[in-house]
Amino acid sequence: MNVWYMNGAGNDFMVMDARGKTLDFSPLALELCKLTGADGFMAIDHSDVADFRLHFYNSDGSRGEMCGNGARCICRFAHDIGLVGDTMVVQTDAGLVPGQRLDESTYRVRLNNPGILDLNRKGDIAYVELGNPGVPHAVAEYTGDLWADGEAQRAYFTALRHDPAFPKGANVNFFQWLTEDAVRVLTFERGVEDFTLACGTGCGSIASTLWLKGLLPEGHLICQNRGGTLSVTIGGENGVIHTIDLEGPTEVTKIYEL
Repeated sequence: MNVWYMNGAGNDFMVMDARGKTLDFSPLALELCKLTGADGFMAIDHSDVADFRLHFYNSDGSRGEMCGNGARCICRFAHDIGLVGDTMVVQTDAGLVPGQRLDESTYRVRLNNPGILDLNRKGDIAYVELGNPGVPHAVAEYTGDLWADGEAQRAYFTALRHDPAFPKGANVNFFQWLTEDAVRVLTFERGVEDFTLACGTGCGSIASTLWLKGLLPEGHLICQNRGGTLSVTIGGENGVIHTIDLEGPTEVTKIYEL
């Protein structure tokens, strides 16, 4: 059995082809993520409604609805093993996710539209779920040096991740403005229970929040994560989001034979 170690802008995953296999994914995710310290585990499976199905698990063995960087990586995985061509559709627990290969390492996916977007769920902290059921995110602006202050803010991020205002728990995504269309992002992820180097659905949630507030008039946001840069493009009108496209790098670090 081959397991690929991949990352999307530093957000790293253990990835395998599970078609035709009977596997207990939760303990397998725990075991495989310990090999590399990966953020998550992904397996592709057969699908009746898409090119393939994505099973996504966090490093603690909990199942996740979807993962933006994971979706981009799984699209590359499916392409590289010859399952799909340059375009594909992925079935996820949050809904169907179209993907596209732009070059050898760059992939774009269309994230699920917000099922929930509450701009003031907890004071000035927004709550966003992309998809239905959606990936939960707490989104807020940070006015200091976000990356430099991150470790000092760990206890606050951890508390927000478990705050009762977010009934499913939440990925906590703070952003710092750099220019009128670029932000610095720091994410504390549910299921990893730590800071991660990037969060694709988190960047999509930040862009959606800013667009709905009228702070992203061109609909395009550059998100600088500690592991790499992601680009989000929002399509919509009259306060209604129609599309959220997430684009960025993918990398295959190692292939394990287990």
